[in-house]
Amino acid sequence: MGEEEEKLRARRRLSRNWLAYLWREWTVESWRRIPPAPIKPDPSRWRDEDITLSWLGHATILINFLGFKIITDPVLFPRVGIRLPGFSIGPKRLTAPALTVRELPEIDLVLLSHAHFDHFDMRTLHKFSRATQAVTARRTSDILRWTRFGEVIELGWNETRTITARNGLASITAFPVRHWGARLRHDDYRGYNGYFIERGGRRIIFAGDSAMTSSFAALRRHGPIDIAIMPIGAYDPWIRSHATPEEAIAMANAAGAKFIVPMHHQTFRLSLEPFREPIERFEKALEGAPHRIALRQIGQTFVFPG
Repeated sequence: MGEEEEKLRARRRLSRNWLAYLWREWTVESWRRIPPAPIKPDPSRWRDEDITLSWLGHATILINFLGFKIITDPVLFPRVGIRLPGFSIGPKRLTAPALTVRELPEIDLVLLSHAHFDHFDMRTLHKFSRATQAVTARRTSDILRWTRFGEVIELGWNETRTITARNGLASITAFPVRHWGARLRHDDYRGYNGYFIERGGRRIIFAGDSAMTSSFAALRRHGPIDIAIMPIGAYDPWIRSHATPEEAIAMANAAGAKFIVPMHHQTFRLSLEPFREPIERFEKALEGAPHRIALRQIGQTFVFPG
């Protein structure tokens, strides 16, 4: 078989797979019920004197950081993907978000790790007001040009910005992870970040998406890390851009994190590993120190015991 014929067959296989995916999304998936999150948090009861987190699903973590309210990669609608009039083409949730957009408290800062549709959901991002600021990766702010954020700040790796909000200041530093940033096929110039957040002498890591990398060890220079929010799913077969649960723990350990919040699992079908496998592997890897697992279920709330 010649090279051109091989390429043609590959394109035909890809086309058939894409059409099969679209057919399933528009038929079987359209009628599938999305079960509710197992727990519903109540941010109105959270104290501004504490560090409190709740996992709302996928990479969306709601954080009250000593009165500074942050949400990471907010995705709070039934599907992610390309938005068309009246519907979206893309994966449907396996579990509903623990809170709707309307149930969120007033947010000071939205942290956006990169422009992939499952992290950078325009339907959700359009719901924030001018009272909210956004920090995003290099060369991604153009996607946000029609949103209502009070300010959109791009950060490159190792750049820091102090954000001022109603309840004071928070320092945000972008750090390198091992992933990629393209939203569509040809815009691979877009950046992708993890974030180091510091306020009141306390420190949180939000890793976004990352495969195994040595960059987390450098975060020790900032001082003790209280909480690391780490992705643990979508590694099969995407191991070059997503960490396994064991690798996520190794990176959090390299940073010196006391507690770990596992995320990026049990929300969308983005890979081949079974639904429960990431959290089961994560728990097994930490069975000698289970107290370090801050959150295990969507909607669960963790209060830092500091």
